Amino acid sequence: MPAKDVPDIVVSRLPLYLRALSFLAEEGLQVISSKELGHKLGISPAQIRKDLSHFGEFGKQGTGYNIQYLRDQLRRILKVTEEREVALVGAGDLGRALMHYGGFAGRGFRISLVFDNNPQKIGQKMGPFEILDSESIETIVADRGIEIAIVAVPAEAAQEVVDALVRAGVKAILNYAPITVKVPEGVHVQYIDPVIHLQRMTYYL
Repeated sequence: MPAKDVPDIVVSRLPLYLRALSFLAEEGLQVISSKELGHKLGISPAQIRKDLSHFGEFGKQGTGYNIQYLRDQLRRILKVTEEREVALVGAGDLGRALMHYGGFAGRGFRISLVFDNNPQKIGQKMGPFEILDSESIETIVADRGIEIAIVAVPAEAAQEVVDALVRAGVKAILNYAPITVKVPEGVHVQYIDPVIHLQRMTYYL
C-alpha cells in the first residue's frame, strides 16, 4: 500500500511495535501472538492485526509472529534499516541533552551536525562535534545530503530555522520549539512539547 494511503495514526504505532519487538528479541524470545503483544502495549490484538495488514501478512494463525522477522520488516517499512544522519539545531540545555541521549544509537539515527546562532557557542565543542554557525545550515546540510533535523531553539527562532532546513533539502523535522511552523507540502513535522502532554494529562486529574 502506498505510504500516503496508510493512516498517520497507524504509522505512529509502528515504532511502538518495533520497540517492543526489539526488547523481546533481546530477551531471546522467538514467537509472540498479537494477544501477548497487545497486552504488553495496551493495544487490542485486533488493532495490531489491522495495523500490520496495511503492509502485508506477517503472522500465522495459531502460531503468532516470528519476532525477528516482524522486527526486520518493520525496520524496512519505517526505513531505518540503515543509520540516518540527523542535524541538530540548538546547542542549549535541551540540545545538549539530546546530544548525550543514548537512545538514538542502534535505532536508525545518529546526530552528526550541531548548529547554533550564539557567537559564544559557535566553534565550541558539544560532545564530539564542533558547534557550527546556524547561518551555514543551508550549505552544510545540503552538502551532506541530510534529510532529517531536530529543532531545539526558542519559539521565536523556530520558523527561520525550519525555513533554512527546508531550503537545504530536509524532509523530516522533529520540532521541540513550542510553536507550529509552516512547511511546504512534502515536508513532515513532528512536534514534541512536554507542556502540551502535561496539559492533556491534567484534564484527567
